[in-house]
Amino acid sequence: MTRVAAVDCGTNSIRLLVADADPKTGELVDLDRRMTIVRLGQGVDRTGRLAPEALERTFAACREYAAIIKEHGAEKLRFVATSASRDAENRDVFVRGVLDILGVEPEVITGDQEAEFSFTGATKELTGRADLARPYLVVDIGGGSTEFVVGEEHVRAARSVDVGCVRMTERHLAHGGEVSDPPTEEQVAAIRADVEAALDLAERTVPLREAHTLVGLAGSVTSISAIAQELPEYDSARIHHSRVRYERVREITAWLLRSTHAERAAIPSLHPGRVDVIGAGALVLLAIMERIGAEEVVVSEHDILDGIAWSLA
Repeated sequence: MTRVAAVDCGTNSIRLLVADADPKTGELVDLDRRMTIVRLGQGVDRTGRLAPEALERTFAACREYAAIIKEHGAEKLRFVATSASRDAENRDVFVRGVLDILGVEPEVITGDQEAEFSFTGATKELTGRADLARPYLVVDIGGGSTEFVVGEEHVRAARSVDVGCVRMTERHLAHGGEVSDPPTEEQVAAIRADVEAALDLAERTVPLREAHTLVGLAGSVTSISAIAQELPEYDSARIHHSRVRYERVREITAWLLRSTHAERAAIPSLHPGRVDVIGAGALVLLAIMERIGAEEVVVSEHDILDGIAWSLA
């Protein structure tokens, strides 16, 4: 066993996994897994820069994670940064801050690398299951980008596109710092148009419709599963490998897009940091399912974070 620590810093959240990994058995035993909403990508789509307050929220989470990593005595640490920091002009400030706090330089990975990690993390446990036909289409709906990966045991094709729940919300639903509540039909149509264009782009290199099993990752998808199950609180064990039918995704998306902030905030399983962006995230998932004709989505709590951990083992 090798004790590893993986940090995934995305557009909306930063997450930590400390685990014991055994490459011989394919076993990954969680010691600590947590997530903090930091909204690092706040305003990046508009300004091209990481906001000072967003950087400070992220650095505060890094200081908390540093203490946890030290407490568990992790032998190896890898910090991966995705869409927001990849796009920002002042990403050097972010890199220096992380290096000072955690002692490692964040790897601002490409969308293709992000896809590879996501696929490994999501499918390692699924291999050999007779009820889930291959090839898989792994879809990681993040804050700033969405990754599409098709493969069997290994990646066959991958593509990252710039649609995510935060980017779509800020681009189409936010005006003067306020999010439309609820959005207008025109705003929803604008998001849908962006997503459809992104799907056209993804299909140039990734055979989306050849997949037999759709596997959905990240907070928008897991939150939809929690809502679909009407969970009294967020429960990772009940969400991991749950299945949500297309009809239920459609119902939930329609409700989210006509609900108010207060109504969404009252959902007991929904993290407060996702209240304003969950509608856009749900719409991305719905459009994907309609494009490929998926009857259901298999929801995975294991994703890029687990893929990063395996890369250390």
